[in-house]
Amino acid sequence: MTVSDVYHPPLFSIAPMMGWTDNHYRTLARLISKHAWLYTEMLAAETIVYQEENLDSFLAYSSEQHPIVLQIGGRDLENLAKATRLANTYAYDEINFNCGCPSPKVSGRGCFGARLMLDPKFVGEAMSVIAANTNASVTVKCRIGVDDHDSYQELCDFIYTVSSLSPTKHFIIHSRKALLSGLSPADNRRIPPLKYEYFFALLRDFPDLKFTINGGINSVVEADAALKSGAHGVMLGRAVYYNPWHILGHVDTVIYGSPSSGITRRQVLEQYQVYGESVLGKYGKGRPNLRDIVRPLINLFHAEPGNGQYKRRTDAALLHCTTLKSFLDEVLPAIPDFVLDSSVVKESTGREDLFADVQRLLPPPYERESQNHRKRGESLPTKPVTRDEE
Repeated sequence: MTVSDVYHPPLFSIAPMMGWTDNHYRTLARLISKHAWLYTEMLAAETIVYQEENLDSFLAYSSEQHPIVLQIGGRDLENLAKATRLANTYAYDEINFNCGCPSPKVSGRGCFGARLMLDPKFVGEAMSVIAANTNASVTVKCRIGVDDHDSYQELCDFIYTVSSLSPTKHFIIHSRKALLSGLSPADNRRIPPLKYEYFFALLRDFPDLKFTINGGINSVVEADAALKSGAHGVMLGRAVYYNPWHILGHVDTVIYGSPSSGITRRQVLEQYQVYGESVLGKYGKGRPNLRDIVRPLINLFHAEPGNGQYKRRTDAALLHCTTLKSFLDEVLPAIPDFVLDSSVVKESTGREDLFADVQRLLPPPYERESQNHRKRGESLPTKPVTRDEE
């Protein structure tokens, strides 16, 4: 039985975000949406390997979080293999390999993340190693290019090489290139221009693969527009984090066609309180602490009456509250009852025409590497023989 037999397909995913998509945030997200696919923060393979005796604090999650994807990063094949085997105990539905993070800590000293797009043969080998050590599906998250290596041809070379050398059949494409020198990760999400035409050209040129679009999509309306334009899936990141109720609250109905659960934010908080009290200090004093558990709740009342006072009370309450119940008792009086007790009814806004002109901007079709090899009389790349990594 495959994950597609158990869960709805990954039409909508929440992006892996360092410091944000931790166990606490994913718990809140799942209370609001039953079908959105959740991603962990990126975990370096070395972290998993070196923390073998303490894996629960990094990899454990509740069964309600399915479908859930573990994102790992790294460049050492032996550590990638061992990390994958160690993660098997936790039964993630997919394992995603990070080839898109532009952080200097990752792409510089770590020599992985977006920098790996410059070495597609290694990525293909890494994906084969990961796949050989798990029964979960394997996927790659990448950019459309790196620095001056940003042509559509080079992007296609990367996709073709990785998919030819490994079982990878699904790519999550952040539709901006990464600039590895001179830009912060935040600027890399804002300054390089979006090139949605590259993403939609991949749909045309690789009909046997699946592609999820990421970058610059800020609402369920825009996610729905991407799906209607042909994307196999849509991934949102910070937009969901900053406005979880009014985005995730529409995912199940708009994206998946399910009836509304009718859940209210008061009910969400009642369930989250049970979770929060159960994990407070679970891994030792202050791990996690109350601030960690409260962080996902900060934006739950985005743009609602009382939100400003709620946030001010949050800052004050975290200075002295020791339980989630005492925290909620102190901050929730700032929110009117009609806000706490209403289900998601506000219309989600966004540009329905975000991709209206993309087809006329498509680059010329990719001249597949196979054609180039045949012209030169070279042999095609073949999938490597799977090695026993024990």
